[in-house]
Amino acid sequence: MVALCLVVSGFAGPACARVKAETAKPNVVIFLADDQGWGDFSLHGNKDLATPNIDSLAKDGVRFDRFYVCAVCAPTRAEFLTGRYHPRTGVHGVSRGAERMNLDERTIAEAFQAAGYATGCFGKWHNGMQYPYHPRARGFDAFVGYCSGHWGDYFDAELERNGEYFQSKGYITDVVTNEAIQFIEKNKDGPFFCYVPLPTPHSPMQVPDKYWDKHKDRPFKMDHKQTNTHTRAALAMVENIDDNVGRVLKKLDELELDEKTIVIYFSDNGPNGGRWNGGMKGRKGSVDEGGVRSAMLMRWPGKVWRGHEISHIAGAIDLLPTLLDLAEIERVGGKPLDGVSMKPFLFGLGAKNLAQRIEGRMIYSNQNGRVSARSQHFRLDHKSKLYDMRKDPEQSEDVSLGFARQAEQMRQAVSDWRQAVGLNKKREPRPFTVGHADWPITELPARDAATKGGIKRSSPHPNCSYFFNWKTTDDVIVWDAEVLTAGRYEAFVYYTCPKADIGSTIELRFGDAKATGKVSGAHDPPLEGKQENRIYMRESLTKDFKPMSLGVIELAAGRGEMTLRATAIPGEQALEFRRLMLRRVGD
Repeated sequence: MVALCLVVSGFAGPACARVKAETAKPNVVIFLADDQGWGDFSLHGNKDLATPNIDSLAKDGVRFDRFYVCAVCAPTRAEFLTGRYHPRTGVHGVSRGAERMNLDERTIAEAFQAAGYATGCFGKWHNGMQYPYHPRARGFDAFVGYCSGHWGDYFDAELERNGEYFQSKGYITDVVTNEAIQFIEKNKDGPFFCYVPLPTPHSPMQVPDKYWDKHKDRPFKMDHKQTNTHTRAALAMVENIDDNVGRVLKKLDELELDEKTIVIYFSDNGPNGGRWNGGMKGRKGSVDEGGVRSAMLMRWPGKVWRGHEISHIAGAIDLLPTLLDLAEIERVGGKPLDGVSMKPFLFGLGAKNLAQRIEGRMIYSNQNGRVSARSQHFRLDHKSKLYDMRKDPEQSEDVSLGFARQAEQMRQAVSDWRQAVGLNKKREPRPFTVGHADWPITELPARDAATKGGIKRSSPHPNCSYFFNWKTTDDVIVWDAEVLTAGRYEAFVYYTCPKADIGSTIELRFGDAKATGKVSGAHDPPLEGKQENRIYMRESLTKDFKPMSLGVIELAAGRGEMTLRATAIPGEQALEFRRLMLRRVGD
């Protein structure tokens, strides 16, 4: 072993970067929390919760003081996965297909997979469902979780394992952490790339009693803008996350993998409520500082600096080039990156040169065309007002007049960026893909469908919603679909129906092809999730939907409308509908 030691003034830990002679690749574990704000850590001074396990990553590694993500979920995930700003990748929203990355994008998982790593994703994917948008087509050998924006019930949730649904047991964050731990154990001889996009503290605000009981009556010490049940539930959910991070760190230690594994923790956007957030303006959905600043912690014992804080701005776009650089593996794909490798800041070697090179750098945040830009010193908000972020985290005073040159430079940079990433271009609609040759099943959920007639959606948030009020033969459920592989497919409708309404005939049609089935059996389960909610939420409650075969349909390759309609409805309504599943059974 060759040791290269530095003396660094004011450095909290041992400033010694070790260079090993062997060429073993490091393992990688990445935690991505959902809707956890910068202020939701005891590390950052929040006295209303305790996150000792997450905090330990900063104590034993580095933390980025100014790390930026997107205002909402799917765009951040796309930027992490590709190293490119999300408008370039085709991601422009969070549902109904807007969350999908273009198929010519290449992901960080594909690069690690190509380098011989076992790759797994456990939790909330949220970058496409139908193959080849599915995680199994984007570089992951294993996937357990869900592909929607969020789920309606976090207890005993229906989850997917590599395309097949199963009924999980327990609280969802515990479940996906269990899966990640099993993946680590299975691949302990490495190398492995383990991505854990945690579902919480995103709503619904559900959390086990063990955590809720600690917070339900506890007086607040911090100045939360909303001192309510939602805040208490979110804090409790974060403490559950911390325990699960601790379980993974303990497993790495037990397997003697801690020094062989890079561990990263960050979040996808600002807090999903008015919680304490360091006095910053904005929350989830906002492109102000509080909506897009995230914690970012990295531990690699014996390698990266210990207890060091990196003050230079960075973002989710930087994680792909940084991790590939750390692991010394080649990138897959040739599209220009927006991110840069932060490796010199992690080791202290060449950090001055990198700092000089990126001194004038800006990081951009976009939400539905509202663009904000962050430099090392200033933030230009989406209304072109300039704020001195070193003195004014609340963005209370527009300093455009006092810093006219900087304001004009940033306004021009935003204009150029909008043009470069395609925000000014009209988006062409993309169909939902059916029947990829490499994947035998396709799911078309209610979330991705449009309706004609009187059919209603169970929630304004389409994620895990279902359709009801299907009362006439003029009512239609429609997907803009493209069949990739011609062939014979068995079609299954996931439905509920009370005994009084059985007997409807359901028709699936694509072009001239059709298949029909009759609702011959009652299935009328209760709604689930309401009793677990700590506060009323607008997410759809869930049900146990049952598959009903419509028989086999012969699909030709090509694009068109795939429709479901009822040709006969003897009762009050045809059925309640959750998803259509198509399984290829022959050419």
